[in-house]
Amino acid sequence: MHRPKIDSAMEMDVKTHRSDRPNRRAGLQPGVYPRLTQPLVREHGVLRPASWDEALDRAAEGFSRNLRLKGRTATGIFSCSKSTNEVNFLASKFARQVFGNNNVDSCNRT
Repeated sequence: MHRPKIDSAMEMDVKTHRSDRPNRRAGLQPGVYPRLTQPLVREHGVLRPASWDEALDRAAEGFSRNLRLKGRTATGIFSCSKSTNEVNFLASKFARQVFGNNNVDSCNRT
C-alpha cells in the first residue's frame, strides 16, 4: 500500500485526542495527523486529487468490474453494530440491491 504524498489535498494541523501516541510511521510530529480534504484517486500507482464525481465514478467502476469478473458473492458490506438501525438497514439494502447478495457483516460478532 502506497502512502499518499502530502499536498494541497491534505491538511497537516489537525489535532487528535490521542496526542500521546505520535504517528511515527508518517514522520509527523506528535499529535499532528493528516486529514483528507478532497478525494484522491490512484493513477499509475500515485495518488492525486480528484473531483467527487471522478472518485465516485472510479469506485463504481471498481465494484462493477469486481462483480463482472468474480461474481455476486465476491463483494460484501461491513457495518457497525453501534450504527443506527437506519444505517444498518441501508447497508443491507445496498448489498441486496447493488451487489445482489446478503453479504453483510458487523463488528458485533467479534
